[in-house]
Amino acid sequence: MRELSLHLLDIAENSVAANATQVKLAVIEDDRTDLLQMSVEDNGKGMDAETVAKITDPFVTSRTTRKVGLGLPLLKEAAEACNGFLKITSQLGVGTRVEVQFQRSHIDRMPLGNLAETYSQLLILNPQINWLLLYRFNDRVFELDDREIKSGLDGIPLTEPEIIAALRKMISDGIRTVQTGDPE
Repeated sequence: MRELSLHLLDIAENSVAANATQVKLAVIEDDRTDLLQMSVEDNGKGMDAETVAKITDPFVTSRTTRKVGLGLPLLKEAAEACNGFLKITSQLGVGTRVEVQFQRSHIDRMPLGNLAETYSQLLILNPQINWLLLYRFNDRVFELDDREIKSGLDGIPLTEPEIIAALRKMISDGIRTVQTGDPE
């Protein structure tokens, strides 16, 4: 994967597969401390300590469609190459948290990518899950709890073309405003 937002998407899809009903995605950029932090936290089925210890081995995967799982091992390697780390905590029956950190200015750090599209796709394709999204740049914050949107739609599905367009615009505008500090 060439963009960090695609790694977020991959981890979030693991949360969906773990039967999570709530997933929180957070991306925090701080140019004052030169850090980029990302996390995905869910209330899915969780993993035992043995599985957590092996999960960054590329030859360990819970998927039955292939015998290797490269997402987390590649993300861990990328973080460590940029003076960062990958940390996974999990408890059976409680959920999992994946946290990754990079030196933001590191020349080898892959680009963040289209975070707005990643967030939008997760909301639209998995409406059964409560998505909590956080994007922070220094002190500016964009937060979204999709429960507010879903209750306001009064049963209209998120897959309606007008709703999809509105969600994408709202998320894109929110992230852009946080990045630039300019609401327009």
